[in-house]
Amino acid sequence: MMFGMTVFTSNILFIVILELEQRSEESPFSIPSKTRISYLYTMTRDEELKRRWNDVLEFFKVKFSDGEELDLDAILFIIGVQELGQLHRSYKKDEKLQLMHIAICRVLEPYGYYEFSHFDEDKWPHYIVKEELPPLKAGEQSLLMKEAIVTYMLESEVIQ
Repeated sequence: MMFGMTVFTSNILFIVILELEQRSEESPFSIPSKTRISYLYTMTRDEELKRRWNDVLEFFKVKFSDGEELDLDAILFIIGVQELGQLHRSYKKDEKLQLMHIAICRVLEPYGYYEFSHFDEDKWPHYIVKEELPPLKAGEQSLLMKEAIVTYMLESEVIQ
């Protein structure tokens, strides 16, 4: 016998399925309830992240391109320019990389990886490493950055 309930919290839908009795051994496809709960939570969380990431892409497409979707590097560059606050000037190649680094530090700051340190004499922000990033595969890095950018955009009240 199973009991299910739906819980809404922080705009995330949780579907909780509790096992009240142990399933019979006749069903080889039964999944332990903890596994089922984790899967449903992850699926819902991933769907919400995907929806919000699409909102981010749409925002940048409308504001900063001629209808073309921007890639992650372009979005990081724009965030870096925003954080620097020097919007109407051109940047050298090395400065563009530094702007992307500023954006990475800024969006990962709430996750505890970086902490704002100071502004230098040219008013460029500097960050210190608080915790090394764990070794991540390319797809995991991309997912972390997308989640961090979504969080940044939510905090900035650009998306909901």
